[in-house]
Amino acid sequence: MSSGSGKRVVVTGATGNVGTSVVRLLAEDPEVESVVGLARRSPDRTPPGTEWSTVDLGAEGADLAGVFEGADAVVHLAWAFQPTHDPAVTWRTNVLGSLRVFEAVAAANVPALVHASSVGAYSPGPEGERAVDESWPTHGWPDAAYCREKAYLERALDTFDRDHPRTRVVRMRPAFLFKRESASEQRRIFGGRFLPGQVARPELLPFLPDVPGLRVQALHTEDAAQAYRLAVRTEVRGPFNLAADPPLDAELLAKMFDARPVRVPRTAARSAIAAAWGLRLLPASPHLFDAVLRLPLMDCTRARVELGWRPQRTATEVLEEFLHGMRAGAGAPTEPMRGRKVG
Repeated sequence: MSSGSGKRVVVTGATGNVGTSVVRLLAEDPEVESVVGLARRSPDRTPPGTEWSTVDLGAEGADLAGVFEGADAVVHLAWAFQPTHDPAVTWRTNVLGSLRVFEAVAAANVPALVHASSVGAYSPGPEGERAVDESWPTHGWPDAAYCREKAYLERALDTFDRDHPRTRVVRMRPAFLFKRESASEQRRIFGGRFLPGQVARPELLPFLPDVPGLRVQALHTEDAAQAYRLAVRTEVRGPFNLAADPPLDAELLAKMFDARPVRVPRTAARSAIAAAWGLRLLPASPHLFDAVLRLPLMDCTRARVELGWRPQRTATEVLEEFLHGMRAGAGAPTEPMRGRKVG
Protein backbone atom coordinates (compact mmCIF):
# COMPACT_ATOMS: atom_id res chain seq x y z
CA MET A 1 0.00 0.00 0.00
CA SER A 2 1.12 3.58 -0.56
CA SER A 3 2.56 5.40 2.42
CA GLY A 4 0.79 8.71 1.74
CA SER A 5 -2.81 9.65 2.29
CA GLY A 6 -3.90 8.82 -1.28
CA LYS A 7 -3.72 5.82 -3.57
CA ARG A 8 -0.85 4.93 -5.86
CA VAL A 9 -2.16 3.49 -9.13
CA VAL A 10 -0.17 1.92 -11.97
CA VAL A 11 -1.73 1.99 -15.46
CA THR A 12 -0.41 -0.19 -18.30
CA GLY A 13 -1.09 0.91 -21.86
CA ALA A 14 -1.22 4.45 -20.51
CA THR A 15 -0.69 6.26 -23.82
CA GLY A 16 -3.51 4.67 -25.85
CA ASN A 17 -7.17 5.47 -26.42
CA VAL A 18 -8.35 4.32 -22.98
CA GLY A 19 -5.09 4.85 -21.11
CA THR A 20 -4.86 8.58 -21.79
CA SER A 21 -8.35 9.11 -20.37
CA VAL A 22 -7.83 6.81 -17.37
CA VAL A 23 -4.51 8.46 -16.45
CA ARG A 24 -6.03 11.94 -16.64
CA LEU A 25 -9.09 11.08 -14.53
CA LEU A 26 -7.02 9.29 -11.90
CA ALA A 27 -4.55 12.20 -11.74
CA GLU A 28 -7.48 14.55 -11.11
CA ASP A 29 -9.02 12.31 -8.42
CA PRO A 30 -8.41 13.70 -4.88
CA GLU A 31 -8.22 10.13 -3.52
CA VAL A 32 -5.30 9.29 -5.82
CA GLU A 33 -1.89 10.53 -4.73
CA SER A 34 0.17 9.35 -7.69
CA VAL A 35 -0.24 7.64 -11.05
CA VAL A 36 2.47 5.64 -12.81
CA GLY A 37 1.87 5.23 -16.54
CA LEU A 38 3.51 2.27 -18.31
CA ALA A 39 4.06 2.43 -22.07
CA ARG A 40 6.58 1.35 -24.69
CA ARG A 41 7.30 5.03 -25.45
CA SER A 42 6.92 7.85 -22.93
CA PRO A 43 4.77 10.80 -24.08
CA ASP A 44 5.89 14.40 -24.41
CA ARG A 45 3.51 15.66 -21.72
CA THR A 46 3.05 14.57 -18.11
CA PRO A 47 -0.14 15.39 -16.15
CA PRO A 48 0.43 16.63 -12.57
CA GLY A 49 0.91 13.75 -10.15
CA THR A 50 1.91 11.35 -12.93
CA GLU A 51 5.19 9.67 -13.77
CA TRP A 52 6.12 7.41 -16.69
CA SER A 53 7.90 4.09 -16.91
CA THR A 54 9.03 2.72 -20.28
CA VAL A 55 8.12 -0.98 -20.43
CA ASP A 56 7.44 -3.42 -23.27
CA LEU A 57 5.09 -6.06 -21.86
CA GLY A 58 5.81 -8.33 -24.80
CA ALA A 59 9.50 -8.57 -23.85
CA GLU A 60 10.79 -11.00 -21.27
CA GLY A 61 12.79 -9.76 -18.29
CA ALA A 62 10.85 -6.57 -17.50
CA ASP A 63 10.80 -5.91 -13.73
CA LEU A 64 7.08 -5.36 -13.42
CA ALA A 65 6.95 -6.47 -9.79
CA GLY A 66 9.42 -3.71 -8.94
CA VAL A 67 7.24 -1.12 -10.69
CA PHE A 68 4.12 -2.45 -8.96
CA GLU A 69 5.70 -2.48 -5.49
CA GLY A 70 3.69 -0.26 -3.13
CA ALA A 71 0.80 0.23 -5.57
CA ASP A 72 -2.77 0.15 -4.32
CA ALA A 73 -4.11 -0.87 -7.74
CA VAL A 74 -2.93 -1.88 -11.20
CA VAL A 75 -5.17 -0.96 -14.14
CA HIS A 76 -4.18 -3.22 -17.03
CA LEU A 77 -5.09 -1.70 -20.40
CA ALA A 78 -2.13 -2.54 -22.66
CA TRP A 79 -3.16 -4.23 -25.90
CA ALA A 80 -1.84 -4.64 -29.45
CA PHE A 81 -4.40 -4.94 -32.28
CA GLN A 82 -1.88 -5.46 -35.05
CA PRO A 83 -0.38 -7.19 -36.96
CA THR A 84 -3.55 -9.15 -37.74
CA HIS A 85 -1.62 -11.27 -40.27
CA ASP A 86 0.73 -12.53 -37.55
CA PRO A 87 -1.29 -13.59 -34.48
CA ALA A 88 1.83 -14.93 -32.78
CA VAL A 89 3.02 -11.34 -32.36
CA THR A 90 -0.21 -10.12 -30.76
CA TRP A 91 -0.35 -13.26 -28.59
CA ARG A 92 3.12 -12.44 -27.26
CA THR A 93 2.10 -8.93 -26.22
CA ASN A 94 -1.53 -9.43 -25.30
CA VAL A 95 -1.57 -12.85 -23.64
CA LEU A 96 1.99 -13.47 -22.47
CA GLY A 97 2.36 -9.80 -21.51
CA SER A 98 -0.88 -9.92 -19.53
CA LEU A 99 0.21 -13.08 -17.73
CA ARG A 100 3.40 -11.25 -16.72
CA VAL A 101 1.24 -8.43 -15.34
CA PHE A 102 -0.90 -10.86 -13.33
CA GLU A 103 2.18 -12.63 -11.94
CA ALA A 104 3.76 -9.31 -10.97
CA VAL A 105 0.56 -8.15 -9.25
CA ALA A 106 0.69 -11.30 -7.13
CA ALA A 107 4.42 -10.99 -6.43
CA ALA A 108 4.06 -7.35 -5.34
CA ASN A 109 0.93 -8.09 -3.26
CA VAL A 110 -1.07 -5.38 -5.03
CA PRO A 111 -4.54 -5.24 -3.42
CA ALA A 112 -6.50 -4.60 -6.65
CA LEU A 113 -6.21 -5.54 -10.33
CA VAL A 114 -8.57 -3.86 -12.80
CA HIS A 115 -8.33 -5.64 -16.14
CA ALA A 116 -9.57 -4.49 -19.55
CA SER A 117 -11.56 -7.36 -20.97
CA SER A 118 -14.10 -6.69 -23.74
CA VAL A 119 -17.48 -7.45 -25.25
CA GLY A 120 -15.30 -9.47 -27.64
CA ALA A 121 -14.66 -12.00 -24.88
CA TYR A 122 -18.31 -13.08 -24.94
CA SER A 123 -19.55 -16.16 -26.74
CA PRO A 124 -22.07 -15.56 -29.57
CA GLY A 125 -25.20 -13.90 -28.25
CA PRO A 126 -28.72 -15.27 -28.01
CA GLU A 127 -31.26 -14.97 -30.77
CA GLY A 128 -33.41 -11.84 -30.80
CA GLU A 129 -33.07 -8.61 -28.85
CA ARG A 130 -32.26 -10.01 -25.41
CA ALA A 131 -29.27 -8.35 -23.76
CA VAL A 132 -26.94 -10.49 -21.66
CA ASP A 133 -25.54 -9.81 -18.22
CA GLU A 134 -22.07 -10.67 -16.94
CA SER A 135 -22.95 -14.35 -16.45
CA TRP A 136 -23.00 -14.98 -20.23
CA PRO A 137 -20.18 -17.37 -21.28
CA THR A 138 -16.86 -15.77 -22.22
CA HIS A 139 -15.40 -18.16 -24.78
CA GLY A 140 -15.15 -15.56 -27.57
CA TRP A 141 -15.19 -16.33 -31.28
CA PRO A 142 -12.26 -18.70 -31.83
CA ASP A 143 -11.33 -17.64 -35.37
CA ALA A 144 -10.72 -14.00 -34.37
CA ALA A 145 -7.38 -13.44 -32.61
CA TYR A 146 -8.74 -10.48 -30.62
CA CYS A 147 -11.64 -12.50 -29.20
CA ARG A 148 -9.51 -15.60 -28.68
CA GLU A 149 -6.96 -13.63 -26.65
CA LYS A 150 -9.58 -11.83 -24.56
CA ALA A 151 -11.32 -15.12 -23.78
CA TYR A 152 -8.05 -16.84 -22.86
CA LEU A 153 -7.30 -14.09 -20.34
CA GLU A 154 -10.75 -14.52 -18.81
CA ARG A 155 -9.77 -18.14 -18.05
CA ALA A 156 -6.39 -17.00 -16.72
CA LEU A 157 -8.15 -14.59 -14.36
CA ASP A 158 -10.45 -17.39 -13.19
CA THR A 159 -7.33 -19.19 -11.99
CA PHE A 160 -5.81 -15.99 -10.58
CA ASP A 161 -9.01 -15.31 -8.62
CA ARG A 162 -8.90 -18.80 -7.15
CA ASP A 163 -5.21 -18.68 -6.21
CA HIS A 164 -5.09 -15.09 -4.93
CA PRO A 165 -8.34 -14.42 -3.07
CA ARG A 166 -6.88 -11.40 -1.25
CA THR A 167 -6.45 -9.53 -4.53
CA ARG A 168 -9.60 -7.75 -5.66
CA VAL A 169 -9.97 -8.53 -9.38
CA VAL A 170 -12.28 -6.42 -11.56
CA ARG A 171 -12.92 -7.23 -15.22
CA MET A 172 -14.26 -4.46 -17.42
CA ARG A 173 -16.12 -5.59 -20.55
CA PRO A 174 -16.73 -2.43 -22.58
CA ALA A 175 -18.35 -2.04 -25.97
CA PHE A 176 -16.48 -0.32 -28.82
CA LEU A 177 -14.75 2.76 -27.39
CA PHE A 178 -14.41 6.04 -29.27
CA LYS A 179 -13.42 9.65 -28.66
CA ARG A 180 -12.36 12.47 -30.93
CA GLU A 181 -8.69 12.10 -30.01
CA SER A 182 -8.66 8.40 -30.96
CA ALA A 183 -9.91 8.99 -34.51
CA SER A 184 -6.55 8.84 -36.28
CA GLU A 185 -5.35 5.85 -34.27
CA GLN A 186 -8.50 3.82 -34.88
CA ARG A 187 -8.62 4.73 -38.57
CA ARG A 188 -5.11 3.29 -38.91
CA ILE A 189 -5.91 0.18 -36.82
CA PHE A 190 -9.13 -0.81 -38.55
CA GLY A 191 -9.22 1.05 -41.88
CA GLY A 192 -5.56 1.27 -42.78
CA ARG A 193 -3.10 4.13 -42.84
CA PHE A 194 -4.16 5.31 -46.30
CA LEU A 195 -7.92 5.46 -45.68
CA PRO A 196 -8.82 9.16 -45.87
CA GLY A 197 -10.86 10.50 -42.97
CA GLN A 198 -12.90 12.55 -45.43
CA VAL A 199 -14.92 9.46 -46.35
CA ALA A 200 -16.78 10.09 -43.08
CA ARG A 201 -18.56 13.05 -44.70
CA PRO A 202 -22.31 12.42 -45.20
CA GLU A 203 -22.30 13.92 -48.71
CA LEU A 204 -19.84 11.24 -49.84
CA LEU A 205 -22.08 8.36 -48.68
CA PRO A 206 -25.28 8.32 -50.78
CA PHE A 207 -26.00 4.79 -49.54
CA LEU A 208 -24.94 2.69 -46.57
CA PRO A 209 -24.37 -1.08 -46.61
CA ASP A 210 -26.94 -2.91 -44.48
CA VAL A 211 -25.48 -6.28 -43.47
CA PRO A 212 -28.03 -8.54 -41.74
CA GLY A 213 -27.23 -8.95 -38.06
CA LEU A 214 -24.62 -6.18 -37.96
CA ARG A 215 -25.47 -4.24 -34.80
CA VAL A 216 -22.98 -3.05 -32.18
CA GLN A 217 -22.85 -1.06 -28.97
CA ALA A 218 -20.54 1.91 -28.46
CA LEU A 219 -19.30 4.01 -25.56
CA HIS A 220 -17.31 7.21 -25.16
CA THR A 221 -13.80 6.49 -23.91
CA GLU A 222 -14.18 9.11 -21.16
CA ASP A 223 -17.28 7.32 -19.86
CA ALA A 224 -15.39 4.03 -19.82
CA ALA A 225 -12.51 5.75 -17.99
CA GLN A 226 -14.93 6.91 -15.31
CA ALA A 227 -15.91 3.28 -14.73
CA TYR A 228 -12.24 2.32 -14.33
CA ARG A 229 -11.75 5.18 -11.85
CA LEU A 230 -14.78 4.03 -9.85
CA ALA A 231 -13.49 0.46 -9.87
CA VAL A 232 -10.20 1.65 -8.33
CA ARG A 233 -12.04 3.58 -5.62
CA THR A 234 -14.86 1.12 -4.86
CA GLU A 235 -14.56 -2.26 -3.11
CA VAL A 236 -16.11 -4.23 -5.97
CA ARG A 237 -15.07 -7.47 -7.62
CA GLY A 238 -15.88 -9.36 -10.78
CA PRO A 239 -17.01 -8.35 -14.29
CA PHE A 240 -18.87 -5.24 -15.43
CA ASN A 241 -20.53 -4.61 -18.80
CA LEU A 242 -20.07 -1.06 -20.13
CA ALA A 243 -22.06 0.37 -23.03
CA ALA A 244 -24.26 3.31 -23.99
CA ASP A 245 -27.64 3.35 -25.71
CA PRO A 246 -28.84 3.02 -28.40
CA PRO A 247 -27.29 0.05 -30.24
CA LEU A 248 -25.91 1.12 -33.62
CA ASP A 249 -27.32 -0.54 -36.73
CA ALA A 250 -27.66 0.33 -40.41
CA GLU A 251 -31.01 2.08 -39.97
CA LEU A 252 -29.68 4.44 -37.31
CA LEU A 253 -26.44 5.09 -39.20
CA ALA A 254 -28.37 5.81 -42.42
CA LYS A 255 -30.32 8.51 -40.59
CA MET A 256 -27.12 10.02 -39.22
CA PHE A 257 -25.56 10.17 -42.70
CA ASP A 258 -28.81 11.00 -44.48
CA ALA A 259 -28.07 7.97 -46.65
CA ARG A 260 -30.14 5.13 -48.06
CA PRO A 261 -29.52 1.70 -46.48
CA VAL A 262 -28.83 -0.96 -49.11
CA ARG A 263 -29.03 -4.62 -48.10
CA VAL A 264 -25.72 -6.45 -48.61
CA PRO A 265 -25.60 -10.22 -47.95
CA ARG A 266 -23.20 -11.34 -45.22
CA THR A 267 -21.28 -13.52 -47.65
CA ALA A 268 -20.72 -10.63 -50.07
CA ALA A 269 -19.58 -8.28 -47.30
CA ARG A 270 -17.24 -10.89 -45.85
CA SER A 271 -15.78 -11.74 -49.24
CA ALA A 272 -14.97 -8.09 -49.88
CA ILE A 273 -13.32 -7.73 -46.47
CA ALA A 274 -11.39 -10.98 -46.92
CA ALA A 275 -10.10 -9.85 -50.31
CA ALA A 276 -8.97 -6.47 -48.99
CA TRP A 277 -7.37 -8.09 -45.94
CA GLY A 278 -5.63 -10.71 -48.07
CA LEU A 279 -4.16 -7.95 -50.25
CA ARG A 280 -3.12 -6.10 -47.05
CA LEU A 281 -5.29 -3.13 -47.99
CA LEU A 282 -7.41 -3.49 -44.85
CA PRO A 283 -5.98 -4.26 -41.38
CA ALA A 284 -9.28 -5.53 -39.95
CA SER A 285 -9.60 -9.25 -40.67
CA PRO A 286 -12.67 -11.14 -41.95
CA HIS A 287 -12.45 -13.24 -38.77
CA LEU A 288 -13.10 -10.11 -36.70
CA PHE A 289 -16.06 -9.31 -38.97
CA ASP A 290 -17.44 -12.81 -38.24
CA ALA A 291 -17.07 -12.15 -34.51
CA VAL A 292 -18.76 -8.74 -34.62
CA LEU A 293 -21.80 -10.26 -36.33
CA ARG A 294 -22.21 -12.59 -33.36
CA LEU A 295 -21.58 -10.21 -30.45
CA PRO A 296 -24.33 -10.07 -27.84
CA LEU A 297 -25.96 -6.87 -26.67
CA MET A 298 -24.88 -6.16 -23.09
CA ASP A 299 -27.02 -5.34 -20.08
CA CYS A 300 -25.15 -2.78 -17.94
CA THR A 301 -27.37 -2.90 -14.84
CA ARG A 302 -24.58 -4.16 -12.57
CA ALA A 303 -22.31 -1.19 -13.37
CA ARG A 304 -25.15 1.23 -12.60
CA VAL A 305 -26.09 -0.43 -9.32
CA GLU A 306 -22.72 -1.42 -7.85
CA LEU A 307 -20.41 1.24 -9.33
CA GLY A 308 -22.94 4.05 -9.52
CA TRP A 309 -21.86 4.46 -13.16
CA ARG A 310 -23.87 5.96 -16.00
CA PRO A 311 -22.58 7.04 -19.40
CA GLN A 312 -22.85 10.78 -19.99
CA ARG A 313 -23.10 10.51 -23.78
CA THR A 314 -25.34 8.45 -26.03
CA ALA A 315 -23.85 6.08 -28.58
CA THR A 316 -25.08 8.41 -31.32
CA GLU A 317 -23.23 11.37 -29.78
CA VAL A 318 -20.12 9.22 -29.42
CA LEU A 319 -20.12 8.26 -33.09
CA GLU A 320 -20.78 11.84 -34.25
CA GLU A 321 -17.80 13.08 -32.23
CA PHE A 322 -15.60 10.32 -33.58
CA LEU A 323 -16.55 11.00 -37.20
CA HIS A 324 -15.78 14.71 -36.74
CA GLY A 325 -12.40 13.62 -35.40
CA MET A 326 -11.78 11.41 -38.44
CA ARG A 327 -12.50 14.27 -40.81
CA ALA A 328 -10.14 16.55 -38.87
CA GLY A 329 -7.37 13.98 -38.45
CA ALA A 330 -7.67 14.44 -34.69
CA GLY A 331 -5.21 12.91 -32.27
CA ALA A 332 -3.34 13.43 -29.00
CA PRO A 333 0.31 13.99 -27.99
CA THR A 334 1.22 10.33 -27.45
CA GLU A 335 2.79 8.06 -30.04
CA PRO A 336 -0.22 5.71 -30.52
CA MET A 337 -2.63 8.68 -30.72
CA ARG A 338 -0.75 10.98 -33.08
CA GLY A 339 -3.17 12.87 -35.33
CA ARG A 340 -2.61 12.19 -39.01
CA LYS A 341 -4.75 13.44 -41.85
CA VAL A 342 -4.78 11.34 -45.02
CA GLY A 343 -6.34 12.30 -48.34
